[in-house]
Amino acid sequence: MITETANCLPAVEIETRPCPTHTIVWLHGLGADGNDFVPIANELELLPETSIRFVFPHAPERPISINNGYIMRAWYDIYHADFNSHQDESGIRDSQKAIDALIEREIQRGIPSKHILLAGFSQGGAMALQAGLRQTNPLAGIIALSCYLPLAETLTAEISAANASTQIFMAHGIYDAVIPLTHAIASREKLLAANYPLEWHEYPIMHNVCEQEIVDVSYWLQRITG
Repeated sequence: MITETANCLPAVEIETRPCPTHTIVWLHGLGADGNDFVPIANELELLPETSIRFVFPHAPERPISINNGYIMRAWYDIYHADFNSHQDESGIRDSQKAIDALIEREIQRGIPSKHILLAGFSQGGAMALQAGLRQTNPLAGIIALSCYLPLAETLTAEISAANASTQIFMAHGIYDAVIPLTHAIASREKLLAANYPLEWHEYPIMHNVCEQEIVDVSYWLQRITG
């Protein structure tokens, strides 16, 4: 099902059972769209008694500087291969507001904020961290795959007390050439220094998701949603 609501991004929605009790907002990577991770709704092993609504929003289309201005779906612009150099702060913050609106819509639909998770891959994972750690409603958790922490220098000043102890699952490929492992490790250390409860995994893969990663996310989700 594709939903499109005023003031909210269009999204693909899948409910594992009627009357969902939890929502996972899953954010795609650069150049993809919400359909990219739709299959994961069936691949994750979830508790049979848990009903989850998956929301897979489509990022807006915008020119991407590192790709010669080619227009594609993206949560923000990328200027350099070094993601920590000259970040698109306005684009990041605009997408944060759009994700906040999706969370608010789920709350209005009857899902308690503590039953809402943000998840994402690559640029989507970066936005899950950006929005989740600053969200004023307490969330159930954040899944950040093959990504890094954007605007890391502002985190300390902008941390939301409501999510100061939010559970975080981070995973990265050892051979990732798009977002090097060192970027993700630096982000992990920043989050650990801020005392976030963080589960970390590394896999012998490149910039993608592997079967063992899905298994590990499943176990983590079962603990979070159980």
